[in-house]
Amino acid sequence: MISPEQKAEIRHLFHAEHWKVGTIAGQLGLHPETVKNALESHRFVRGPSTRNHLTDPYLDFIRETLHRYPHLRATRLYQMLVARGYPGSVVHLRRIVAGLRPTHREAFLRLHPFPAEQAQVDWASFGEVQIGRAQRRLSCFVLTLSHSRALWVEFFFDQTLENFCLGHVHAFQSWKGVPRTLLCDNLKSVVLERRGDQIHFQPRLLELAAHYHFTFRPCRPARGNEKGRVERAIQYVRQSFFAARPFTTLEDFNRQALLWRDQIAHQRPWPGDDSRPVQQAFTEEQSRLLPLPIHPFDCDRVESVRAGKTPYVRFDLNDYSIPPEALGHPLTVVASPTRVRILEENREIANHRRSFDRHRRIEDPAHLEALLNQKRKALGSTASGRLACLVPASQPFLDAAFQKGESAARLSRQLLSLLDDYGPPLLQTALEEALRQGTPRASSVALLLEQQRRLKKQRPPLPLHLTHRPELADLAVPTSTPEVYDALAQNRSRE
Repeated sequence: MISPEQKAEIRHLFHAEHWKVGTIAGQLGLHPETVKNALESHRFVRGPSTRNHLTDPYLDFIRETLHRYPHLRATRLYQMLVARGYPGSVVHLRRIVAGLRPTHREAFLRLHPFPAEQAQVDWASFGEVQIGRAQRRLSCFVLTLSHSRALWVEFFFDQTLENFCLGHVHAFQSWKGVPRTLLCDNLKSVVLERRGDQIHFQPRLLELAAHYHFTFRPCRPARGNEKGRVERAIQYVRQSFFAARPFTTLEDFNRQALLWRDQIAHQRPWPGDDSRPVQQAFTEEQSRLLPLPIHPFDCDRVESVRAGKTPYVRFDLNDYSIPPEALGHPLTVVASPTRVRILEENREIANHRRSFDRHRRIEDPAHLEALLNQKRKALGSTASGRLACLVPASQPFLDAAFQKGESAARLSRQLLSLLDDYGPPLLQTALEEALRQGTPRASSVALLLEQQRRLKKQRPPLPLHLTHRPELADLAVPTSTPEVYDALAQNRSRE
């Protein structure tokens, strides 16, 4: 019961100063219902209005639709009414929907998990970034310990299963321990299929859980409140770290995120006790985490590929070079966020830095050099190719001779014969001299070679014809050491 003075003050503040009921209750320390009773507002409630509204013919339809779909947006309901002849505006419809929409508020318990008992994990999308010519979707992996609210934040260019596993591995290594239970949403990278409480998990996720000795526990469908700690952590990351922060490279962005976590996020007051920071609560919780295994879990992405006609394999919008001898062979690409390794039967044949651009060629100079060597060998298998490789001046010489009516094929055979007799350096000099003199003929080259031989006082080359014995062209006689002959002489003297 309030005094007449308080009642008069309440009526003055409401009717003269136009204060709201909640404001009056807060300032005077009264319950809102007490304020309403003091105003005696029930005495001034107007009867139902007789004014017709544009929505009156559609009220039953609106009630029925909202009863079936309580969360249907007013804009979508407006489109449905327009299709049925509603002539009013969406603003007026919003007022009507606000009064007719059924509200069912649910009360939630505040849970207090034990230290190291639970962590909550989720993905968050942060729009798109431009990497060269590629548009990449920037996603953030967020993992938070439910007790201390310690964070692990890491950005990736996609939400693949491999990156989901890698985020866990990096978080556990940073915390130097593992929580016993991980609460997550029903992500495609976690749950293959769900039927009530029965769940088929991704086999790769089960391997991760078995490796680190924790259990995954997905929330019930449409019950995001069960992982409210990680949801609030994501909002904190958006507002405190990501807002107005320039993006350069993924490595630099993750480095900034780690500094922000240590200098700002872990220094904020701990929700369990405002006098202590999160870092102090995490230090106490860290000793109770499960120990790490000896080796970290392997999270690399593995794909089977096969090279086509060019010495490259396509992976994630880019081409990576391979040795030319691997063309047509079944290969395996093993990719991490920083490196791309290419294997052939468990043998590494290429190792490149990963690119997140598109339509780029990432090449190893050794692979290109090997391809050029193969081309040079193939070129040297023909007469003209052998001349082009050993004597570069032979090509302009043959072109000049062809213009003067000489046969290029016959002249090539003659030059090959001179090449065998005199060697590439002398033939190169003679061809250059013949071109300067304007006499691109085999006889002119032979004369110049003979003049060079006489100047150097060398013996004339002996003719060697192996037409009838071509196998002798590749005959090689091994050279023995003098000790072999000494041993033979000693054996004969003993005999």
